[in-house]
Amino acid sequence: MRNEQAAEILQDIFQRAVDSARPGPVIPPALPEKPKGRCVVIGAGKASAAMAAAVDAAWPDVDVSGVVVTRYGHAVPAGRIRILEAAHPVSDAMSETAAMLIVESLRGLTPDDLVLALISGGGSALMALPAPGLTLADKQAITRALLHSGANIREMNLVRRHLSAVKGGKLALLAQPARLVSLIISDVPGDNPTDVASGPTVADSSTPGDALKVLERYGIPIAEPVRYVLTHPQQVPPQTGYAETRLIATPALALAAAAAEVRKLGLTPLILGDAIEGESRQVAVVMAGIARSVKQYGHPVKGPAVLLSGGETTVTVTNGRAGKGGRNTEFLLSLACALQGEAGIWAIAGDTDGIDGTEDAAGAMISPDTLKRGKLNGLNAATYLDGHDSYSYFHSIGDLVMTGPTLTNVNDIRAILIA
Repeated sequence: MRNEQAAEILQDIFQRAVDSARPGPVIPPALPEKPKGRCVVIGAGKASAAMAAAVDAAWPDVDVSGVVVTRYGHAVPAGRIRILEAAHPVSDAMSETAAMLIVESLRGLTPDDLVLALISGGGSALMALPAPGLTLADKQAITRALLHSGANIREMNLVRRHLSAVKGGKLALLAQPARLVSLIISDVPGDNPTDVASGPTVADSSTPGDALKVLERYGIPIAEPVRYVLTHPQQVPPQTGYAETRLIATPALALAAAAAEVRKLGLTPLILGDAIEGESRQVAVVMAGIARSVKQYGHPVKGPAVLLSGGETTVTVTNGRAGKGGRNTEFLLSLACALQGEAGIWAIAGDTDGIDGTEDAAGAMISPDTLKRGKLNGLNAATYLDGHDSYSYFHSIGDLVMTGPTLTNVNDIRAILIA
C-alpha cells in the first residue's frame, strides 16, 4: 500500500467519525415534547452554536429564545438564539459575560416553559462565573496550572465545578420551576454527564474536599481565596423540578461509525476503547506494540486491519517551556519514534472539534517514512518530542491534518492502519 492510499483511507475514517456527531442530524430526533409556554435555550461548548441552530430550525412554531456561548471561530447563526464567543481552554472576560447573560435568561420562568440546555465539550472554559469570593483571575490561574500538570479532564472539571457559581448542577436550580432537558454531546471518557462542561445542569456528588485533593496531588499553587472556597463550602439546595439528561453523541458512537467505514473499505476494524487515557507519549508506545503484534502475528486481529481508539490523553509539560503541539500530535510523534519506520503501518490522530490543544490543526498523520523525511529536513524527532514541539515537526514535513472548526466535539479519534 502506498502512503497516498493509506492517507486517503485514514482521512476517510476520521471524517466519518466526525460526521456521525454533527449536531444537524442528531439534534432533531433528540428533542423533547414541545412546551406549552416558552422554550429558553442555554448552552456552552464547542458544538453549542451548531446545536442551537439545529433547534431553531427544527422548532419554527415554538416561542424560542436564549443565549449560547461557543469558542471563538465556532459561531454560526442560530436564528432567535443569541450566540456569543469566548476563549478556550482558559476563560476570558467574555466567558464571564456569557455566564451572566445565560443566568439572566433564566429569570421569570413558569412550569409551562422548557429550558433546553445544549452542552458540549469546552463549556467549562467558555461559561465561567466564579463562585462568590473568587475572581476570574483566580480561576484562570488554576486552569493554566492544571493544563500543564498532567491532570485528566475529569480531575480538571471536578476542580472547576467547585470554583463555579454555575457548574455542578447550579444552572439546573436556576431553571426551576420550568422543565429542564439537557442535550449533551460528550467529549469525556466514560460519558458521565457531570464531567461534560463540568455538568452545569447535572447534580454533583463530589465535594470541595475532593477538588482540594486534586490540586494538592498535582502540586498546584492554591491562592488563599481558592483555598477558603474549598474549605468553607456553601450548601447547595437539591434539584426539585423536572430535569432530564440525554446523551445524543458520544465517542463510542463515533468509533462505531468509524468501524463501519473501515468495513466498507474492506478492512477489519478493532475498537480498543473509547475512554483511553494516560500520558500521550506512553499510550503511543503501547499502541505501537499492539500494531507490531497485528503485523507480525495476526494478534489481536489479522491484517489488513485498523486499530481504533478514542478518549483523551494528557501531556505533562517538562523541561521548562513547551513548543507548539497538542496531545494528538504528541501521541503521533511518539508513535513514529516507537515504530522506527516499521513498514506497513500508518496512523492518524485528531481532535474531532478540529483543534488539537490550542493550535489550528485537528491532528496529524504518520507513515513509515515520517522519521526519514524529518531527517531530510534537518529535524530530530526525539528532540522535538522532548520539547513538546510536535506541531512544528509535522508542520515542517507537511503532515498536519487541517479541518478547521468542525462544530462538534466527541474527543479524540485515533486510527492505526496495518497492511
